Amino acid sequence: MEVYSNEQEQTAALRNFFTGNGKALAAGLVIGIAALGGWRIWVSHQESNALETSARYQQLSEAMNADKPETLDALAAFVNQTHGSYGALAAMNLAKVYVDGGHLDKATQQLEQGLKDSDDANLQAVMRLRLARLQLQQNHPDDALKTLDSIKGDGWTALMADIRGEALLSKGDKQGARAAWSKGIDSDASPAMKQMMQMKLNNLS
Repeated sequence: MEVYSNEQEQTAALRNFFTGNGKALAAGLVIGIAALGGWRIWVSHQESNALETSARYQQLSEAMNADKPETLDALAAFVNQTHGSYGALAAMNLAKVYVDGGHLDKATQQLEQGLKDSDDANLQAVMRLRLARLQLQQNHPDDALKTLDSIKGDGWTALMADIRGEALLSKGDKQGARAAWSKGIDSDASPAMKQMMQMKLNNLS
């Protein structure tokens, strides 16, 4: 880069620069403004879609809570068409409906779909805990243990220990079940949950 010795030379250099590059700079400015406008439109569109998705999820959830069977197909369609946390939450709701109806395979499919839709660690942990319980109900303890091993984050120790103990006991591993429930009791579990796991430990004797 040239170093200019006085103000006159600097002024002349700037004039020559803009003369040679003015059109390119103007075009770049126009493109930049257009890109900024496009970005704002895209953000506004995303926000609008999020609000619509939230409203639709709330509507379907209230309908399911009101025991309206005709919303089952609508909820299933919402799960298939919606990705992200709302799709995952809807999948959990639909899974509960299937569990209540005794359709455990369909419930499992919904939870697995929900896990694909959301990357929120806490939401995934809740879904995996429910999935592990379902797998245990379906007499698939090894699958349940594998699901538990994939849970990330703190705060799930007691719940994981409770299900792990049940899974290991179903495999005939009393020692493993005892270790799992003991770990749960030593965690920050609620008093009620600690008492429940203590009862399970006592029943092993």
